[in-house]
Amino acid sequence: MITPRNDGGKTSFCCRHFYFENAPPSFQSAYLYIRLMASSSFPFFTRTLLDWYEPERRPLAWKHITDPYLIWLSEIILQQTRAEQGAPYFQKFSECYPTVSDLARAAEDEVMKMWEGLGYYSRARNLHAAAKFIHTEYGGVFPDDYERIRALKGVGPYTAAAIASFAFQLPYAVVDGNVYRLLSRFFDDATPIDISQGIKHFAGLAQELLPKDSAATYNQAMMDMGATICTPKKPLCEACPLNRECQGLANGTITERPVKVKKLKRSTRYFNYLVVQHPDFRMIEKRTAKDIWRNLYQFPLVETKASLDTLSQLLEEQSWPDWLLAENLQLIRKLGPRKQELTHQRIIADFWEFKYIGNRPDRLPEGINLIKPENCSKFAFPKVISWYFDDNSLYLF
Repeated sequence: MITPRNDGGKTSFCCRHFYFENAPPSFQSAYLYIRLMASSSFPFFTRTLLDWYEPERRPLAWKHITDPYLIWLSEIILQQTRAEQGAPYFQKFSECYPTVSDLARAAEDEVMKMWEGLGYYSRARNLHAAAKFIHTEYGGVFPDDYERIRALKGVGPYTAAAIASFAFQLPYAVVDGNVYRLLSRFFDDATPIDISQGIKHFAGLAQELLPKDSAATYNQAMMDMGATICTPKKPLCEACPLNRECQGLANGTITERPVKVKKLKRSTRYFNYLVVQHPDFRMIEKRTAKDIWRNLYQFPLVETKASLDTLSQLLEEQSWPDWLLAENLQLIRKLGPRKQELTHQRIIADFWEFKYIGNRPDRLPEGINLIKPENCSKFAFPKVISWYFDDNSLYLF
């Protein structure tokens, strides 16, 4: 319940266990508005969402599932991934690993290969680690309370709330991009969603609106409304059942909500992949450092401060591997650049194809692997290298 408090002339708003001192006007009006609507058993917002929701408005493979493991799997896949892109991966994972113990027993390289193309590979590593934990600590039985779910590696408040409500009907509101957008527009709330105060604010707002006996339906309705009606661009306000009470629509601020105050900074990195080819082998290595694409495979890499034009420039780089002698290499061609945009980084990749003309190496540094050319497809590579393979750019002898 939200209640105002007066403390020496300052107004605070209490939402369960935290207070918001001197909240901005839009912040206060949102809470006051809920209090005014709360005179009926269900506020207009909540009641309208529940009346509007129909599962088939947005048919997805995981909507009718109550198995917490499969719900967890779908939610991890959908982090940073559109539903249309994630659906085939969900199908593939659920068929190959029908239980959490099946996933726990899988080899890491196998899991990473299955994940290839989804990006944000820390999700796959955390998924596999959490599956192992559930298998060993809980005997393969998925935990059924919010706190233990939240404690799993890679599970944040949103994912924990989704699993708790969809699998166990527990009263926890989900808060994701769809929810931020829907609430900030409906209440015309300019509280930034990318600062701690704003995160707590919208979490409290969502929780107050949650019908305790219909948590799963309400949460799904919120996500479906945000995904199909209250979309980031060109929202369908005329078709929205909430439009008659929507403060953002009334005030003409729909396109200004939600508010973010932090600007994304993206650095550029230049990768030069050494595609060393021989009729009997290819050279690859595993990325093990704490960096992007950890535990994925790649060709030996020379990272530079800018794009390079000639082989002589590449050979002069200090990061050129001293174990790979130039006298054993014959340049075939240079392909690229290929560009891959990540959240905080832009990768510009060039592929230098060499024919290996020396004797087969007897000693290689730890981490460098010689694999048969036909086995390249068994390893998980970053998307930029997968694109290279898909273009049939690999020179064949």
